[in-house]
Amino acid sequence: MSTASSDTTRRTNPKLQLTLTAALLSMVGPFSINAYLPSFPDIEAAFGVSRVLLSQSLTVYLVAFAISTLFWGPLSDRIGRRKTLLASMSLYLVASIGCALATDAHSFVLLRAGQGLAASGGFIIGRSMIRDSYDTRSAQKAMAHVTLIFALGPAIAPIVGGWLQEQFGWRSIFWFLGSFGLLLLLLGLAIKETLPEDKRSSFHPYEVGIAYWKITRHTQFVCLIFSLSMGFGGVFVYIAGAPTVIYKFLGLTTNDFGLQFIPMVAGMMLGSYYAGRKSQYWPPARTLFTGFAIMAIATVLNLFLSLNSTATIFTVIAPLALYAFGYAMLMPVITILALDYFPQRRGSATSMQGFVQVAISATVTSIAIPLLHDSRLSFAIGQLLFLCVAVALILIYYTIEKRAAAQESKIC
Repeated sequence: MSTASSDTTRRTNPKLQLTLTAALLSMVGPFSINAYLPSFPDIEAAFGVSRVLLSQSLTVYLVAFAISTLFWGPLSDRIGRRKTLLASMSLYLVASIGCALATDAHSFVLLRAGQGLAASGGFIIGRSMIRDSYDTRSAQKAMAHVTLIFALGPAIAPIVGGWLQEQFGWRSIFWFLGSFGLLLLLLGLAIKETLPEDKRSSFHPYEVGIAYWKITRHTQFVCLIFSLSMGFGGVFVYIAGAPTVIYKFLGLTTNDFGLQFIPMVAGMMLGSYYAGRKSQYWPPARTLFTGFAIMAIATVLNLFLSLNSTATIFTVIAPLALYAFGYAMLMPVITILALDYFPQRRGSATSMQGFVQVAISATVTSIAIPLLHDSRLSFAIGQLLFLCVAVALILIYYTIEKRAAAQESKIC
């Protein structure tokens, strides 16, 4: 009896532990972005810099994150997920401590780039481990659970950051991020490798280049990852623009960031939960249609309220929560559909997916936010444009898939 129980524990616990670790790894990015947003005024004062210059610390982080994703995936395809995870989290720990000890703006921005370089490793490895360990349907469900936990990051981060800012000052936020990196490093030591030796790929630059060349020439894959990233752009414009939303539109204070992020994250968590429940019954197309329909309703509502109401917590935040619900429904499905085109190069495919998503997020921060910061209507129009591109790309994807299926049926 005890032997059977022990065997059951060994069979079930590793996947539970793996999913939890992947979820926590996915939270590194949101924590690194959102936790220090409430501290912008104090960091500006400490270094004697403007809001525009300090905002570049976020842009630099995102650029470093995006570029380094192209490195971590192929590396994990060669040496395994576990070793890559340990390397990335070790670097993240060092960079976070460096940010806490920074004495000037230039070194702070440079160390933020180091955080971005390291955080992307966790982002890539978590998704790759999930796809290594589950079949397609189970992987969609596991990714929905990862998204459910990941969604806590944007909500918790500014609240934790605001509390640490008030109690101990802005440097304590980066000590906290270093502690989070240490926790993930310890979890990485505890998990088992998910990529067998016989499924590993070359890390030679030529082989990696050929792999990326094939990935970028795969039209369906490109449509999927750009659609997902543009859809996220509709969320991220409000995440990156949170100081403007909180301070300018709503007239709130440092401790009120949770009023924006908690409803958005609640929407994302509910969407992830709903998608996980339906993953065993609904085909991917139905889930995607439902998610995009909800995002469209949310965007139209956001535009209407921006034109016809004053700025309140409800009129500004409620449409964002609904949009986040729809996005969370489609994210696991698109992720798994995209990765399944390259089963032998999942790390590289995940890297390209991550690169595109973060590159678009960096574009939002460096270009869209400065252009949209004047009014609520500008933010709502920006969200609409991102959604329209996302929908157009997913329609192109299904058109190509339909043609491919028709050609295959003719051949048969």
